[in-house]
Amino acid sequence: MEKHEKLKYELVSINSMNRQINLRLPETMLRKARKHSEKHGYSSLQEFIKETLREKLFEDTTITKKELKLVKKLAEISEEKGLYGTEDDLYKNLK
Repeated sequence: MEKHEKLKYELVSINSMNRQINLRLPETMLRKARKHSEKHGYSSLQEFIKETLREKLFEDTTITKKELKLVKKLAEISEEKGLYGTEDDLYKNLK
């Protein structure tokens, strides 16, 4: 499997808040990061940056992009149809 087909993940609470940061980059680095994120199918530059941080910070737990898309689709459908209530309900149903 190619490096770009793997994504790291971290188990986090569904209700956890993300903190916003302000990041300054040289123009050349920003252009290259945008180009790389588009070329490799990231949904946004932010997703590419978060993935890069995960690679540096967390143990080597990987899933494929195909698996990630499937999980995202499942979550979207579940939310649209109200298939789970609380976070505890979701965890109970996933066990």
